Amino acid sequence: MTTAVRGTTTLPDASGIPSSIGTWFNDGWITTRRNLIKVKRVPDILVFTTLQPIMFVLLFTYVYEGVINIPGISYTEFIMAGIFAQTVVFGSTWSGSAMAQDLKDGIIDRFRTLPMSPSAVLVGRTNGDLFINGLSMAVMMLTGLIVGWRINSSFWEGVAGVALLLLFAYSFSWVMAFVGMSVRSPEVVNNVSFLILFPLTFISNAFVPAETLPPVLQTIAQYNPVSALVQSARELFGNVPPGTPVGDAWTQQNPIATTLIGVFVMLVVFVPLCIRKFVSISSR
Repeated sequence: MTTAVRGTTTLPDASGIPSSIGTWFNDGWITTRRNLIKVKRVPDILVFTTLQPIMFVLLFTYVYEGVINIPGISYTEFIMAGIFAQTVVFGSTWSGSAMAQDLKDGIIDRFRTLPMSPSAVLVGRTNGDLFINGLSMAVMMLTGLIVGWRINSSFWEGVAGVALLLLFAYSFSWVMAFVGMSVRSPEVVNNVSFLILFPLTFISNAFVPAETLPPVLQTIAQYNPVSALVQSARELFGNVPPGTPVGDAWTQQNPIATTLIGVFVMLVVFVPLCIRKFVSISSR
């Protein structure tokens, strides 16, 4: 294992792991700051981040509340966890699009010439998405409170629900970052993400109870990670109708554990894959 020193910064070796933890944190903060400044300088991102959650909340609560009846709870309270999950998961696709755009614009080539850690570059990218998703969550929760949604659990359970949604979105950002580095244009990332995420979010318990779906789709929904995320949020926010039956699947009986396992698997698998892919494309 060999390293090189340029100025006062220690370069990472071929594995993408820096020899100094302090250097890695510094690189991660710099790239995070770069992505946040980019958001500030491109107002379209903030406008989309603000308007999309409002649109989803108003659309689903006012359009479908009159035709979908959930025994024991208002549809507004039932649907909000599904809207939260859908929005933060879709928001995670920004990592893939941004990575593909940086490749197209040659920014990755610029990073390659700098004495910085490849893993820190990726951390900065996913941290930027975490900020965007956090802003989306704040806007959605405020809009939800206006239309009648309430957190019926304790303060700390509500905090845990928000944290779990953002943690899942953060881990999924690494999946999309890998996709973004594996394709040739940002447009392909958008197409791939829609093909993956629309079935995941709609064949789930996000918008209707899984028990109302046809048998085949019901089985898919029971083991869908988005269903576990939505059910976890509902439980932590206290939005589960009284007497709601719990399915026989382990994933339905333990939604929070299922979600945490999914987060762990995504991070363990895709963080090393992203670092390896970044080093590979940077050395071309």
